[in-house]
Amino acid sequence: MTTNTYDAIVVGSGISGGWAAKELCEKGLKTLVLERGRMVQHKTDYPTSLANPWEMSHRNRIPLTEKLKNPIVNRCYAYAEDTQHFFVRDQEHPYQQEKPFDWIRGYQVGGKSLTWARQTQRWSKYDFEGPARDGFAVDWPIRYDDIAPWYSYVEKFVGISGNKDGVDTLPDGEFLPPWTMNCVEKDIRDRIVEKYADRNVLIGRCAHLTKPQEHHLKSGRGQCMARNQCYRGCPYGAYFSSNAATLPAAMATGNLTIRPDSVVHSLIYDDQLEKVTGVRVVDAETKDMKEYYAKVIFLNAACLNTNLILLNSVSDRFPQGLGNDHGVLGKYIAFHNYRGNILADVEGYEDKYYFGRRPTAVMLPNFRNVHKQEMDFLRGYMTFYTAGRGGWGGVRDAPFGEQFKELNSEPGPWHVYMMMQGETIPKASNQVSLSKDLLDPWGIPQLVVSVEYDDNDEKILQDFFTQGSEMLSVAGCTNIRAIDTKQAPGLDIHEMGGVRMGRDPKTSMLNGFNQMHTCKNVFVTDGACMTSTGTQNPSITYMAFTARAVDYAVREMKKGEI
Repeated sequence: MTTNTYDAIVVGSGISGGWAAKELCEKGLKTLVLERGRMVQHKTDYPTSLANPWEMSHRNRIPLTEKLKNPIVNRCYAYAEDTQHFFVRDQEHPYQQEKPFDWIRGYQVGGKSLTWARQTQRWSKYDFEGPARDGFAVDWPIRYDDIAPWYSYVEKFVGISGNKDGVDTLPDGEFLPPWTMNCVEKDIRDRIVEKYADRNVLIGRCAHLTKPQEHHLKSGRGQCMARNQCYRGCPYGAYFSSNAATLPAAMATGNLTIRPDSVVHSLIYDDQLEKVTGVRVVDAETKDMKEYYAKVIFLNAACLNTNLILLNSVSDRFPQGLGNDHGVLGKYIAFHNYRGNILADVEGYEDKYYFGRRPTAVMLPNFRNVHKQEMDFLRGYMTFYTAGRGGWGGVRDAPFGEQFKELNSEPGPWHVYMMMQGETIPKASNQVSLSKDLLDPWGIPQLVVSVEYDDNDEKILQDFFTQGSEMLSVAGCTNIRAIDTKQAPGLDIHEMGGVRMGRDPKTSMLNGFNQMHTCKNVFVTDGACMTSTGTQNPSITYMAFTARAVDYAVREMKKGEI
């Protein structure tokens, strides 16, 4: 017990876990990070980061046999031959789907921070006020003003490119120089804002160092090269990941211990002490059970695994899972609706092109039900679009040889791609539970997922198709085609909830500092803590919650309250 005791334990090393480790270590706590996957060192463990397509056995495609064995992960946008080592294989990590759900996972040190899309938008006051105002979910126990200083705190460290737009539905942050729209995107923007008084068109904000500051350079991070090969792991450290940023900062304090290949089984609750004393771990290789102990636990295993661990943490006091006195745990799972795409063509501009592979899109903040309930559905959606020159028109019909090369020497016509990111409403029926008879290879009950779309999601989708098509038509685009991808929930990789924050312990699991109502030394700051989803990409909010929660936890520890 003496050997395995720390001041703090963090479960998970992804975006929120990395931040928990950094903040705890920098505040002087000896911290153990438990990661169920293998070790990945920044730079040295990015084997394809500088590889050319012809240096890969299958020219960056996944062989058919592997696709058939792994149909779920194969649907992920970032999964290819150059990134497959950062994703789990379906058959090696089973789970049960009562309803179709594509659970995308990355089990390694750094987690999905190596493969995330890096888009970062703050929530606004309207997002935190929405549930109470419109009567869904439960009221958030915090408001924008509570989290705004922590947004600023994490943004400065992460490095966020963006523009000061002065839009209250998408608050400004601490920005590095923004990326720029190309000529077609600017023209589409100008026509949309001229036509619609309630809509703003902004350049995307993303976790890329467009102009590294001195503290970024001192930590070994460099400028983004606009290569669009981010999912391989960035050897320049130009986009934010745990491996490039937070974990090295934690390691520099001398207070960090990382233990990879550690599959967390459950948290250990002491009925007499009335608190969690540690974590049970199954060694991924030997299958041996070990226990580690600490004064405070940060659970950051990613949304569904955090739910799984808490459901599996049973004791005499909590027979339904840790903190689950009122049956809330595992319920009210929500996600982002990505089903809507719109394609269009743009005539003209053949004498124009653009430079590099910009790592972000043009965005329209949500304009539905922002200030009041006004539609026949709850909440709304963000919209993103990009314009580019196809470059490959007609090539499939061309023979090899001279004609093939000639066709490839011309950029081709301009096209527009538009997508939605819709808010879904948390419901008790959208839930996860533990299998009563099926175990995973480490002897842990498999997760059972029962999550689906509802009528509200269908209405939002149709509104996006109507409004998006209309906006592109106003912008002068032609051949506009709306596409329902019909993808299952989960492929958005923005699952949230199950351990939600709230004011009332009867209807929520966590208080306003991400602290469990009934177990004061346990904090949850990954996607599981979310009360509602908003329409924004969520990761910057997880980071801000985590830094704020650590600050609170350490202050409570010093007062003897934890």
